[in-house]
Amino acid sequence: MIQLVAAQSASSFPVLNALIIVPIVGALIVVLLPNSRPELMRPVGAIFASIAGALSLYVMAQFSIHEAGFQFQSVQSWIPNLGINWHVGVDGISLWLVVLTGLITPIVLIAVDPHHDPKPYTAWLLLLQAGSFGAFLALDLFLFFVMFEIVLVPMYMLIGGWGYDDRRYAATKFFLYTMAGSALMLVAIVSVATLSAGNQDITFNVVELAQRQALSTNTARLCFLAFALAFVIKVPIIPVHTWLPDAHTQAPTAGSVVLAAVMLKLGTYGLLRFGLYLFPEASVWAAPTLATLGVIGVIYGAIVATMQKDLKRLVAYSSIAHMGFIVLGIFAFTTQSLEGGVLQMINHGLSTGALFLMVGMLYERRKTRAIEELSGIQSAAPVFAGFFTVVMLSSIGVPGLNGFVGEFLVLIGSYETRRWWTVIAATGVILAALYLLWAYQRVFHGEPTPEDEQTPDLTLKEGLVLTPFIVGIVFLGLYPKPLLERIEPAVDDLIAHLEHHSDYVQPDIGAPVVVDENHGSEDDH
Repeated sequence: MIQLVAAQSASSFPVLNALIIVPIVGALIVVLLPNSRPELMRPVGAIFASIAGALSLYVMAQFSIHEAGFQFQSVQSWIPNLGINWHVGVDGISLWLVVLTGLITPIVLIAVDPHHDPKPYTAWLLLLQAGSFGAFLALDLFLFFVMFEIVLVPMYMLIGGWGYDDRRYAATKFFLYTMAGSALMLVAIVSVATLSAGNQDITFNVVELAQRQALSTNTARLCFLAFALAFVIKVPIIPVHTWLPDAHTQAPTAGSVVLAAVMLKLGTYGLLRFGLYLFPEASVWAAPTLATLGVIGVIYGAIVATMQKDLKRLVAYSSIAHMGFIVLGIFAFTTQSLEGGVLQMINHGLSTGALFLMVGMLYERRKTRAIEELSGIQSAAPVFAGFFTVVMLSSIGVPGLNGFVGEFLVLIGSYETRRWWTVIAATGVILAALYLLWAYQRVFHGEPTPEDEQTPDLTLKEGLVLTPFIVGIVFLGLYPKPLLERIEPAVDDLIAHLEHHSDYVQPDIGAPVVVDENHGSEDDH
């Protein structure tokens, strides 16, 4: 039997616990700072967020490349009577999401001025970082649920407290949507733990539950649907996507960046870590439906993005399209498609996070995001236009930049098992070029108005803030091997686990296949 249980780190230092604790300590210190010193809030917060980021880089540096299982594990008894433990660990699937979380938060704290109330703003961002770390690292279902819910509160507060005109409506809608899915997931978590116990001790340990596979087929499918609903709302995919454009449009710049780069990944990560791992047979059963919804998201998001008049809302709908690609890759169940899906989570975080950051910078200059009110920005701010061009081309998926690698892996991997889904999804690449290039042409080219001619170019600080995004975009486009060689062992183990506990068999690469909606893929002889 393929075991996903894994190796401990050689170091006894509980680095994963520190990742979660450091931002929480930072938030508490910020809260205790005197209100008479508002200039200290963001720098102090950025220091603690950067320490957490440095710890995430340490985890990356010490991570064993060829180890498929969970590393740096830490287990402490929490509620022993119920079998609940503080159990954290990291593998190749979660590693880069942890690193992304560690790097994004200090960047937005440094880059974005909240304009008012810096103390709670900084504290909420630090708590959001801590909760995101916890969700990506949790190997106990109850701990995951707690962390999954914790992140809702800071994001709700950030949207409602520092957003734009309709911020309260957007924040409430975001909270209600995600809470609805989470409530059903909690019922499923309790059901999985209790029904899997049998004559054994009750446990919420993800690895142990995945190996027990004690649920009946129908029960497992119902529990999978409850988990999947919570995760697809978070992704989000059609038809539970409507909270996202409102949340992005009304959120402050920092909220939009973190929401796009980190929080949306909780949905796709959850589908991988808990959907496929805990419910392999149910995942295979539901795969055609979820792959179809992902492809619909790719096309729908791209078409609706083309129609948008607000630049920020356009980027929000582009997120729906990109996340649809990831969902397709996950439910194609091949090594290439899953690797591409994980890589595309990171790529989307870099590209879309940078787009939201630059849209926020543009809004600070022109006090508008309406595409029809912007024209010829390139003549006044050529450096800004150059940075925007690179990020936009990355989002489109131009070869040589990071977006191409992830989309290409998803498409070639998905073609093996979800052929017609892949053919349709590939048109999303063309549509992405349409809406992004058209928006770029209208905003940055053309005849500038007097207001556009006075648009300031990037400052040195803004250029330094954007440089990590550009470096990541170019580096991953040219040399994605460091990520893929750490992702692949965990992905291969997950597929082996899927094959062992269901009737799915991964096809040989290049072998002709036809799709059987009930049994994955079969050779077409």
